[in-house]
Amino acid sequence: MRLVPGLLFAIAVALVASLFAGRVWVDPAAMPNAYIILAELRLPRSVLALVIGGGLGAAGAGMQGYLRNPLADPGLFGIAPGAAFGGVLALSTGGGNLGALTVPVGALLGAAGAMGLLSLLAGRTAGVTLFTLAGLMISSLAGALTSLVITLATNAFALAGMMNWLIGALTDRSWQDVAIATPLTLVGVGLLYGAGRALDALTLGEEAARSLGIDPQALRWLMIMGVALTVGSGVAVAGVIGFVGLMVPHLVRPFTDRAPSSLILPSALAGALLVLVADIVCRMLPLVNELKLGIALNLLGAPFFLHLLLKMRRGNSPWS
Repeated sequence: MRLVPGLLFAIAVALVASLFAGRVWVDPAAMPNAYIILAELRLPRSVLALVIGGGLGAAGAGMQGYLRNPLADPGLFGIAPGAAFGGVLALSTGGGNLGALTVPVGALLGAAGAMGLLSLLAGRTAGVTLFTLAGLMISSLAGALTSLVITLATNAFALAGMMNWLIGALTDRSWQDVAIATPLTLVGVGLLYGAGRALDALTLGEEAARSLGIDPQALRWLMIMGVALTVGSGVAVAGVIGFVGLMVPHLVRPFTDRAPSSLILPSALAGALLVLVADIVCRMLPLVNELKLGIALNLLGAPFFLHLLLKMRRGNSPWS
């Protein structure tokens, strides 16, 4: 497959560019503190962009394959809203001042709670439709609880921290954030990749998948765990970053055989590349304050989503 080597090469080029590019271009030969800037500021930020983008891309490909819906996004499981609620709750209780790990841990606990509630509501025999509805209900509940926490906030600094964190950004991230997100994301991507054969069978229908020996309950758990780890860890260290899981599978699908199993790895790589490039652009824009990554990807993702809707309205398949 030429797609994977091509994406790896593009990631390598973008990673090198991300170390030097920015509002202030770094010249190692002319700047005495260039090593500190590269190793402690820009490199962890770039690595984190790759990790988060890779997790979101893989989660989006897995979601679209599992739900057999080209408009599916990892947020449909309720994991991202659950993680956002956990992080905001930690911030509201002074999490930003109690330790660097408090907010990420709160977000991971929120993601875990959403995962547990989803598995409880879906039950052992739930089909894809009920599973989707359960995820939407959890998303609505978590969103309402997050709004409630923000409304009840009495500390102006905590409120500003909540809003800033919810937007989603990679500013001032450190190697500690990389250490939190990377192992969880790798395990999550591994689970989603391992579900590829079952997702291929599911494209034939649930009954056909069962006849081929696929256990729907085991597949559902693989998807819950995979999405929870990839999306939850990303939200825990960077806030809510949307649309990556929706866009990336559509961008790489024409270059694959369109089977879910052959889409997960390229989507992970393309997601990593997209988030890294978007972060570079955010750094380089000549604005008074740096554009938040979450805003930039929303500005990119909303027209893309509209394009898919118009494509469906014209009777064309969004899978193409």
